[in-house]
Amino acid sequence: MKNAFDLIVKSNGVRLDKYIGEKHLGLSRTHAKKLIEEGHITVNAKSAKANLKLKIGDRLSIRIPALDPSHLTAEDIPLKIIYEDSDLLVIDKPSGLTVHPAPSNPRHTLVNAVLAHFPNLPNGDNALRPGIVHRLDKDTSGLIIVAKNRQALNNLSKQFKKRLVKKTYLVMVKGHLSPHRGFIEAPIGRNPHNRKRMAVVENGREARTEYSVVKYVGDCSLLEIKLETGRTHQIRVHLSAIGYPVLGDTTYGVKSPLLSRQFVHAHRLGFKLPSSGQYIEFISELPLDLEQTLEMIV
Repeated sequence: MKNAFDLIVKSNGVRLDKYIGEKHLGLSRTHAKKLIEEGHITVNAKSAKANLKLKIGDRLSIRIPALDPSHLTAEDIPLKIIYEDSDLLVIDKPSGLTVHPAPSNPRHTLVNAVLAHFPNLPNGDNALRPGIVHRLDKDTSGLIIVAKNRQALNNLSKQFKKRLVKKTYLVMVKGHLSPHRGFIEAPIGRNPHNRKRMAVVENGREARTEYSVVKYVGDCSLLEIKLETGRTHQIRVHLSAIGYPVLGDTTYGVKSPLLSRQFVHAHRLGFKLPSSGQYIEFISELPLDLEQTLEMIV
């Protein structure tokens, strides 16, 4: 996440904390209020209060302090661990849980939860992501691996890099996707018009998605998705690009009165155990909210 923003206010009468929370900067209103109180957000180069009513032309300066890895804390957050050995954990992550801390979200993440279970997670390239070898979006549910030692972290990272890990997702999209099986090959990069979003762009990174239709449900399609690459928001961006937006995805897809998050679930995960080289595979069935949505679509 970008750690500094300078904005010119274009509306009158909005509270400072509310204005920042609505600007899609990755900051909640609560976090914005905390930054204001700590002096990291100024209005016209002066400190301000969260309830300050802004005026057109006001200049906002937002500086988000870097998160100190030494401040990572263990938190008693329930985890559904479906497999564990001396090298790794396989966790069935619920929707709404961010994978790792960031300046905009320093606590209440999967990493904080795992630290309570296993306090000596290994650091990789980023000290804020101990044990993390791959990620799921906050509102994506399903299977994720966490490494418990450096050897396992390196081994699993190489498996992901060589595309040896098999990842399958269940995804609901609007419309009847045809043909029933196929590939989406389109490079993905930052949206040049909105840096907070990804898009299919000519100079993006290679991205390849395999899909198959499980069944049509009402005017939607339930898909099985296999990722050959792991680009940020790949599934949602690719499906939106071909005209079949993900149900419940307010960023790239379509809102749904049946669902408060995107219908994306990491259903199947297969890889080789670092200790033995044995291939092992895990399955997570659809969580209750997605099952209920499936039943309500007519």
